[in-house]
Amino acid sequence: MKFPSPVSIKWIATLINATIEGNEEGFATGINEIHKVEDGDLVFVDHPKYYSKCIESAASFIIIDQSTECPAGKALLIVDQPFEAYLKIVSHFRPFHAPMHMIDPTATIGEGSHIAPNVFIGQHVSIGSNCTIHPNATILEHCIIGNNVVIQSGAVIGADAFYYNTKKNRDVWYRKMDSCGRVILEDHVEIGAGCTIDRGVTHDTIIGQGTKMDNMVHIGHDVVVGKNCLFAAQVGIAGATVIEDGVVLWGQVGVNKTITIGKNAVVMGQSGVANSLEGGKTYFGYTAEEAIAKRREMIWIRRIPEMWNMIKKGEAKK
Repeated sequence: MKFPSPVSIKWIATLINATIEGNEEGFATGINEIHKVEDGDLVFVDHPKYYSKCIESAASFIIIDQSTECPAGKALLIVDQPFEAYLKIVSHFRPFHAPMHMIDPTATIGEGSHIAPNVFIGQHVSIGSNCTIHPNATILEHCIIGNNVVIQSGAVIGADAFYYNTKKNRDVWYRKMDSCGRVILEDHVEIGAGCTIDRGVTHDTIIGQGTKMDNMVHIGHDVVVGKNCLFAAQVGIAGATVIEDGVVLWGQVGVNKTITIGKNAVVMGQSGVANSLEGGKTYFGYTAEEAIAKRREMIWIRRIPEMWNMIKKGEAKK
């Protein structure tokens, strides 16, 4: 999430009751989680396992629970509970406002767009021109919809990320990490009935220009989908994954988190993608491998009973 304007790190420290070590004169431009941090961002860390990763990331300011070495130009904001500090910052800059209208007065809708009955459009949503939003679709706050976009009935755009801070030493193990990111649908995107596209935790979930989705597709938080992709029914993509241009995922394909599927790859139905895949190839199975190799493997698997019988007959003759 980008702040409306750069914010003094001293002011942030006052807000979260933090002690600053390092660059006290800096200005933060936003807050992000570790997979998406950029220069000028705040990030939080509350486990020694991830101290180095956060401190050495692109983030300029690190909310942390103890003093440690910090590169020149960066700053540590030391607090007892970094996760609670994160929640306080998000609550300040992106507070919850209970919706009071089916189409919020702060939403903007472009010329020629058709909004069907029972569509919910939240606060600060932007919808471009010549879009068609079918009945019972939901577009939640701060989402951006391009031009010539079609959203079918029952789709939910901008639901909260399925993202939790886990600690086993407290009463509530799974503390929700409040989502302050957005969903961006670029021009000529089509979203099928009953699809769900989660907003980014702190960044954006992006669906690239010309991408088409069948019914009941789920896109996790912070996923970036390229241009002209095609997803069949019941595809599920986990958080922070990158799907490059022209990728085709057939029905019921499941894709792991934080991986990349390369340009123009095709994944056959009911496959499970556990690791990154090169572009320009066709894949099948779990874990997904090149389809030709996987089919050969299946042929040999089918022959196992025959081969076993041959072995037993040979032993019997002996």
